[in-house]
Amino acid sequence: MSVTSGTKTESGVGETIRVVIHALLIALVIRTFLFQPFNIPSGSMKATLLVGDYLFVSKYSYGYSHYSIPFSPPLFSGRIWGSDPQRGDIVVFRLPKDDSTDYIKRVIGLPGDRIQMRDGLLYINDTPVERQRMSEYVGEEPCGSEGGGISRVKRWKETLPNGVSYETLDCADNGYVDNTNVYTVPSGHFFMMGDNRDNSTDSRFLGQVGYVPQENLIGRAQMIFFSIGEGEHAWMFWRWPWAVRWNRFFKIVR
Repeated sequence: MSVTSGTKTESGVGETIRVVIHALLIALVIRTFLFQPFNIPSGSMKATLLVGDYLFVSKYSYGYSHYSIPFSPPLFSGRIWGSDPQRGDIVVFRLPKDDSTDYIKRVIGLPGDRIQMRDGLLYINDTPVERQRMSEYVGEEPCGSEGGGISRVKRWKETLPNGVSYETLDCADNGYVDNTNVYTVPSGHFFMMGDNRDNSTDSRFLGQVGYVPQENLIGRAQMIFFSIGEGEHAWMFWRWPWAVRWNRFFKIVR
């Protein structure tokens, strides 16, 4: 009778535990220093990002703060290997008013910029941003109205001073923040806006979001790796054939 089977079993269990620990450490390193997955829960970035999009955010793009670490322990202040985002980047950041909440918006204003909305048109440093009318957006309700369904909404193509272009939605003429005071972006901060201009709580709302400190930046949105229709659940895999937006897989975020 063999007397080594028990030892082999214990060795096998130990090897499995080591493999699991190594895998968890690798996942932790990737999540902390390279890429972190996020999903889109609201329509504030429509039509660029849709509710139900899952995307990778590069953690290395702007360096690292303590918000880069899981559970955000306050081990240090400021950023390590920090670099500033470019105007037009889509960025995930911690909400200044509640640093347990992640937001995703587009960088519009850099430190020292003067930002203003006049009659729905964006001004940067007193110069209107180039804007061209496009065909109407037709898709899942972008304006926060009850009942959902498919809606038609005005759509524009904006081009920032550095040449970055993207689409914005205009749910209402003379909306709540279509005319604002001038916002002067403080040093070390950024001004963020959603592409769905009339349905986005962003830096225009100083009491809710306001200017975003560089320390609060998590990373840059890079690529959509999965997308499922609004109101669907990703874990219901049996609904994937008609619920998943297959055409959004591996789409680069711009």
